[in-house]
Amino acid sequence: MVTPTSVLVLLFAVLSMQGLGFSSCSTSYSNGSCIESERKALVKFRESLADQSNRLLSWIGEDCCKWNGVVCSEKTGHVIRLNLRNPTPLVMGGYENYRRSCLGGELSPSLLDLKHLRYLDLSRNYFSGTPIPEFLGSLENLRYLNLSNSEFGGKIPHRLGNLSSLNSLDFRGSFGLMADSLWWVSKLSSLKQLDMTGVNLGNATDWLQAINKLSSLVVLNLAFCYVLTIPPLSHVNFTTLASLDLSWNQIHSTMPLFLNNISGPVHLDLQGNHFYGPVPDTLGRLTSLTYIDLSINSFNASIPDSLGNLRSLVHLDLSLNEFQGNIPITLNNLCSLHVLDLSFNRFSGEIPSFAGTPIGCLKNLELLLLTWNSFHGSIPESFGTLSHLRELDVGGSHLNETVPLSIGQLSKLERLDISNNSFVGIVSEFHFSKLINLKELCISSNSFILNVSSEWIPPFQLRIIKAMSFNLGPQFPQWLQTQAHVERMIISNASISGTIPDWFEKVYSRIFVLDLSHNNLSGKLPKFVEYNPSDGDGISRRGIILKSNRFDGQLTPIPSDVYFIDISNNLLSGHIPPIQDAGSLTLEYLVLSNNYLSGEIPTFLCQVKSLQAIDLSKNQFSGRLPWCLGDLQQLKILDLTDNNLEGEIPSSLGSLRWLTSLHLHNNKFCGRLPLSLHNLTRLRIFDLSGNAFNDIIPPWIGENLNNLKFLSLQSNKFHGDIPLQLCWLSALQLLNVAHNSITGNIPLCFGNFTAMVVDHIADANGVSLDFSSGNYTGGYYQYNVIDSMKGTELQFTTTVPLIASIDLSNNDIDGEIPEELMDLFGLQSLNLAGNHLKGRIPEKIGNLKQLESLDLSRNEFSGSIPPSLSDLNFLSRLNLSFNNLSGRIPAGHQLQTLDDQSIYTGNSNLCGAPLSKGCLNGNPVDIHKPVDTEGGEGSVILWFYAGIGPGFLVGFLVVCGALYFKKSWRYAYLRLIENVCNRLLLASALTAARLRRKFHNVELRG
Repeated sequence: MVTPTSVLVLLFAVLSMQGLGFSSCSTSYSNGSCIESERKALVKFRESLADQSNRLLSWIGEDCCKWNGVVCSEKTGHVIRLNLRNPTPLVMGGYENYRRSCLGGELSPSLLDLKHLRYLDLSRNYFSGTPIPEFLGSLENLRYLNLSNSEFGGKIPHRLGNLSSLNSLDFRGSFGLMADSLWWVSKLSSLKQLDMTGVNLGNATDWLQAINKLSSLVVLNLAFCYVLTIPPLSHVNFTTLASLDLSWNQIHSTMPLFLNNISGPVHLDLQGNHFYGPVPDTLGRLTSLTYIDLSINSFNASIPDSLGNLRSLVHLDLSLNEFQGNIPITLNNLCSLHVLDLSFNRFSGEIPSFAGTPIGCLKNLELLLLTWNSFHGSIPESFGTLSHLRELDVGGSHLNETVPLSIGQLSKLERLDISNNSFVGIVSEFHFSKLINLKELCISSNSFILNVSSEWIPPFQLRIIKAMSFNLGPQFPQWLQTQAHVERMIISNASISGTIPDWFEKVYSRIFVLDLSHNNLSGKLPKFVEYNPSDGDGISRRGIILKSNRFDGQLTPIPSDVYFIDISNNLLSGHIPPIQDAGSLTLEYLVLSNNYLSGEIPTFLCQVKSLQAIDLSKNQFSGRLPWCLGDLQQLKILDLTDNNLEGEIPSSLGSLRWLTSLHLHNNKFCGRLPLSLHNLTRLRIFDLSGNAFNDIIPPWIGENLNNLKFLSLQSNKFHGDIPLQLCWLSALQLLNVAHNSITGNIPLCFGNFTAMVVDHIADANGVSLDFSSGNYTGGYYQYNVIDSMKGTELQFTTTVPLIASIDLSNNDIDGEIPEELMDLFGLQSLNLAGNHLKGRIPEKIGNLKQLESLDLSRNEFSGSIPPSLSDLNFLSRLNLSFNNLSGRIPAGHQLQTLDDQSIYTGNSNLCGAPLSKGCLNGNPVDIHKPVDTEGGEGSVILWFYAGIGPGFLVGFLVVCGALYFKKSWRYAYLRLIENVCNRLLLASALTAARLRRKFHNVELRG
């Protein structure tokens, strides 16, 4: 598709050539000769250049006008044009050819003898970062100067401002250049095209004021220039500007106001910045616009209706912003639109009918991208009338109805993505009836049923199939047998069971990304022959992901063209099969974990020099580690967790300078750690837990392994004190030395673990949490960290960057808990159980706001539990048992949910909920057993009973004294007593009479 950008570039190239009187031929001087002084100047210029591919081999003889790249004037014979642009294109896999054809060396000042030179093109060459020569500013007749993509470096010389006749200046792709000021540009009064893409203008704060002097400017490209702000302008001079590219800078601003003063821009590219606020209505006045890209910014609010006025618009990209609300119906007026990208925003409501409406005219639409919004409903039936549509992407848009049949009418559709929605109903063969050009089908994560017959032959030939988390089963889909050109097939978690059919190996022997993971496939592994492309597409490396199935039997040989293979979590057994020419493999990632593979680790793996990750964890490998593993200089990850490997670690592993992750957990390794491991300076995960290493904790771990984030030495025979050098590991997030024989105190400098100070959940994108090197390009492989947090062994994968834990439990550590530990605000788990720690629990324990697990059991702590413990709102596991703690247990907040009495067992002087012991003045109360008479709780109870007797006596004497001295009271009291007695006697007599009568009647019946 021809873009407005390419049209502009072509237009200005043609105008420049015509305006300078250039023909399309390299030689145009009619008399067959050139001026001798200029020929000599060109010879000197050639001698200063490095020409590895002999591009200037024709520069011999007397007639320089016939030399390649030299153009002379037909009238005067002077050299007016010098075109030394590298003609070799830079294509995938062709960098060496491109680089070989580059000119290099130096530019000779002999060019100054070409006094009539108007056109100089040195683009796409390689000048090794040398500065742009100052003398170029003296070529006063120069109108066109192109130094793009030629690897010049340093500051742009201000003398270029002397080129007052210059129409076009191009530095595009010069990422080694910088300018501290652009005021020299303001002198280029004839300039129409300025391209400084890649030039560092971070310090050139005068860039806009300088460019505002260029009243004839038509094209301005300042992409990737580190521009930070848009200074205000009182008056705009470059009103004829047709193309503005400020993309991929760091501009934090609203939409530039000077756009309102430009008469007719055609091309506007502001993508990749921090523009915010609404898109102003005034943008709809720029009716000449054909190209708008505002993607990857922070624009919010809704799309203004005025954009519907841009009837010439061909390309509109508003993706990756914060636009919201409904899509305005006025976009139906954009009859020239070819590309509409509204993906990754917050649009809501139903998707509007972009065609088929009375005012709709988007019949030219080729790309419609609505990915990841908040729409509801379904795809409008009217989409079937978009007859030119080549790409339709509504993935992740919360659509929840049926897929319309009209989709099947889009005969030019090449890519259909309806993944990550909630489509329901049945999708049949009719939905694909006319999709003869379909190349990519993405239907992942939906709920509809794909109901096609086993004999269906689709009208398309797909290259990409993505159906993750979608029910394609239970049998392997037969229609896939017809797809002979598939390059990527990702049908993981697709509810497919049974064996892989026989035809699969033949049809998909050429596929280069295959993911059948997380299904229920069984039987033998398929065999893959090497991929030898016949169509010259250059594909030479394959990725195979068959993990989490039920494949059994032997591991099939690995083809030499596979660079990633993951067959983990299956039922494979036996040895890893030998490879005849292992040195020819391009394998980078070998993941065979969680199977039943056995035998020794084969030494032929050491010949695969490209290996970056080996994961053989959770198998039954035995024997010693091969010494030759140290030859794998590219290795980054070695995971041998949960095997039966034994012996000492070979010192050759110290040669793995790129190693970032070493997992030896739960094997039978023994001895001392080799000193050579101090060379592993890039190591981030170091897990030696569950072995029989017998050594002190080496100080070189803290001295040399500065990038270490996770250190686990748990369950070994390490002894001695904790070396203070560990405190140098400021990036450390997990330290586990539990179940060893460590002695001494907890170092005060543990407060230096600054990575445990931050809140890792809130700071998950921080530099200290960069784990990108642990994933291969496709993102399938993940780091694994095993640790006994919260009292049980847990495996962390995607949450690895969020861990912050210290476990020193079950050692012989004594002393007190240092107050410095209370500054590790991001700590999530602290386990100091089973030591000889004493003193009080720090009062500032409540500072550890992120703490989820705290175990201080089986120590000698005394005193009360700090009240701040109740401030830990995330605490879900607590153990303070078997210490000498006393006083009231704090109440409130999260502690109320931790009502297990075993948390406090073995602390006889604790009281309060959840224990059955009550508290009085902060001490236990047992009313059945007075404890003492010396001011304790027992003495209080004794005084209580001692006060009852005298109190009764005093009350009795007061009543009797009143009756004795007050006669009327005494008579009234005696009458009351007499009446009460008479009533009691009468009631007794009546009751006795009733009983006699009842017994008498019984006797009569008898």
